[in-house]
Amino acid sequence: QVRLVESGGGLVQPGGSLRLSCAASGVNFKIATMGWYRQAPGKERELVAVFTSGGSTNYADAVKGRFTISRDNAMTRVYLQMNSLQPEDTAVYSCNTNYYCTSWWGKGTLVTVSS
Repeated sequence: QVRLVESGGGLVQPGGSLRLSCAASGVNFKIATMGWYRQAPGKERELVAVFTSGGSTNYADAVKGRFTISRDNAMTRVYLQMNSLQPEDTAVYSCNTNYYCTSWWGKGTLVTVSS
């Protein structure tokens, strides 16, 4: 059974930083994609950053140069380092994996960027 649990969200001022963490169990990172998505109020969910099964990374244009996706050596956690946060980054951030033709989601963590 795949389980994804996010943590690290909260309230931050514009220009600040946060690091999100996704604890994953039941997933083999070597053959799964692992990524972060976000959904802002009134908007559709969008891709933020992803590790492909080959280990390469892709980022949404809106976060390139500000956000970094990484994972631990034990391949049980995926992180999203978010710098230079702006109010438009406010959203629920969710961890996702596509594993054996099934998409799994965590419950999400809320990030609010406001002064």
